[in-house]
Amino acid sequence: MGERDPRVDPVRIALVTGGSRGIGRATVLALARNGEPVGFCYASDEDGANETVRLADAEGQKVIAVRADVADAKAVDRAFAEVEGQLGPVTVLVNNAGITRDGLVARMSDDQWQSVIDTNLTGAFHTIRRATKSMMKARYGRIVNVASVGGHMGNAGQANYAAAKAGLLGLSRSVARELAPRGITCNVVALGPIVTAMTDGMPDEWRARAEAVVPLGRFGTPEECAAVISFLCSEAAGYVTGALVPVDGGMGMGH
Repeated sequence: MGERDPRVDPVRIALVTGGSRGIGRATVLALARNGEPVGFCYASDEDGANETVRLADAEGQKVIAVRADVADAKAVDRAFAEVEGQLGPVTVLVNNAGITRDGLVARMSDDQWQSVIDTNLTGAFHTIRRATKSMMKARYGRIVNVASVGGHMGNAGQANYAAAKAGLLGLSRSVARELAPRGITCNVVALGPIVTAMTDGMPDEWRARAEAVVPLGRFGTPEECAAVISFLCSEAAGYVTGALVPVDGGMGMGH
């Protein structure tokens, strides 16, 4: 018997960060519907995490939740160990965890800057570094990092957030080049305005202004984001790596 060819019969165990709500939850459910066991991390929203698990259970899918702050490398290692112990080695990774600490540059504190960089950029480094152990052994892997149109267009009051999301592109393309010989892909999705709990709470005036700069004239949905992310995690996307894929209603075209 020859060695299993992972390109033909890959072992697919997924881990999604920031899976307790919104885009992360939609991604967890989309991957689970594809028949993949999925573990996901959440920082503090235990009720949201339980709801994600409940929704997956209702569809007969295997999903587990693990509490972990991705900015903490030791917590990331523990989360991977728990997912590996219950489901198996992780070969599909989606980095969706992110925070905002908005403020104008002139008044932005060191903590506002550093906390966003630590979670949104360094957190992705932590999980990618940990995931490569099992991916390189399997000679197979899918990594998708969730960024923002703000990373290449900029956004007043979000210098920290935009810098972190821009950094994800450089990180992803370096990882894509480094790990391609092992059959591992790494891509970025750049999201535009999406319907989330945060945007639902914004004034109507703000929403109208935001919609006006999107050529399609509306916010996207978490499910639309998850559809693109799950494609990049799929076998069909095996020849896509180092790509920046916009899911932004045309907002960032030309950048």
